[in-house]
Amino acid sequence: MISETAKLFYPSVEKLVKEIVAVNHAWKVACELFGQDSPLSISSRDLKTCLQVRLLRSYAPEQVYLIEDKESEGEQLYSLRLREPIGNRLYAEHLPMRIAEKVLADKELEKFKKI
Repeated sequence: MISETAKLFYPSVEKLVKEIVAVNHAWKVACELFGQDSPLSISSRDLKTCLQVRLLRSYAPEQVYLIEDKESEGEQLYSLRLREPIGNRLYAEHLPMRIAEKVLADKELEKFKKI
């Protein structure tokens, strides 16, 4: 049986994906209500990035990988693609390439891209 502490420090891929989706929605609402530069918006955005990095470092490339979103307009984005759907989700939201290049080492980026 997994202890509560282990669940907290080593969340499942399913839990991380649910958290990423929830924080992403909260970030979008915060931007609409308070603006992109509000402390809540910035904190939500940064938390989403942290959770995505944690998901990649814990579960890539076996369960999740980075793939360029060719359909996005404007800023270049990666999608965090799930190898198996979680609920009805195939992605754990988007991560701007400029952010990925800033927070991930080059070796990590190569490892996390689709193989």
